[in-house]
Amino acid sequence: MTALLEKGSTVGAIAAPPTIFYRSEIIDGVKIFYREAGPSDAPVVLLLHGFPTSSHMFRNLMPLLADRYRVIAPDYPGYGGSDAPDHATFAYGFAHVTDLVDALLARIGATEYTMYVMDYGAPIGYRLALKHPERVTGLIVQNGNAYEEGLQQFWDPIKAYWADGSPQNRAALEHLVTLELTRFQYTDGVADTSRISPDNWIIDQALLDRPGNRDIQLDMLHDYGTNVPLYPQFQAFFRDRKPPTLIVWGKNDVIFPEVGAHPYLRDLPDAELHILDTGHFALEDKLDEMAPLIHDFLDRTLWQ
Repeated sequence: MTALLEKGSTVGAIAAPPTIFYRSEIIDGVKIFYREAGPSDAPVVLLLHGFPTSSHMFRNLMPLLADRYRVIAPDYPGYGGSDAPDHATFAYGFAHVTDLVDALLARIGATEYTMYVMDYGAPIGYRLALKHPERVTGLIVQNGNAYEEGLQQFWDPIKAYWADGSPQNRAALEHLVTLELTRFQYTDGVADTSRISPDNWIIDQALLDRPGNRDIQLDMLHDYGTNVPLYPQFQAFFRDRKPPTLIVWGKNDVIFPEVGAHPYLRDLPDAELHILDTGHFALEDKLDEMAPLIHDFLDRTLWQ
């Protein structure tokens, strides 16, 4: 070993990885967990996760952005490390979640942010944008919908539940919180599933299987219907504010299929669109392609 060091090996040249901090704040009596990395005075990149996961989905991306950016990834109530109050006493809905995320950002001093939105993170991020359009410095959109064209066959039983929240229609969606469906979300449409860590569905399912969490998820699925009437307002935000936008979309996703990606260009004609040969959780399969695209986009749009 001494000889190797004396020859001037690259040991001393390896850059230290950034530190990821695991923090929480009490917002309106609810513990909101979040991951944070990067310089405290750097431009903020806000990472908004999808269903049924948490900020865990960004664990590999965060270190790759934290060299130049303050990266913040919160868990919504009922997800990850955040509190999961009983659904009988806590309103699980997108407006409420957005308000809590907004309050968290105010608490920790994130007054401007480029948002990475995915799945549930898209309507939460776009609701934030409607509240504070001046705070949004850019968008990174990954399999997150804002157009009715994107709600295809997969959504038919969910639309029935929106129209009639009967016990029968609610029960018909219980398969969406099973291990089979959780694993499917990570592996479907992926050419080489050996690239996908089983930790993903093991961790997600363990959290889904907590007492009471199934009802939380079914409440959120029902409330997702409140986002659709806001699509015209989301689209007006795109047209009026024209935030720099990068779209990186897994084309094999049956939940948010590729057809939902292209309408963004109607309202954001200068958006950069990259269609990737992968599925729903594209970061698990295509991080090596996505991270350079994202970092380059941020470097070009946030450092002018």
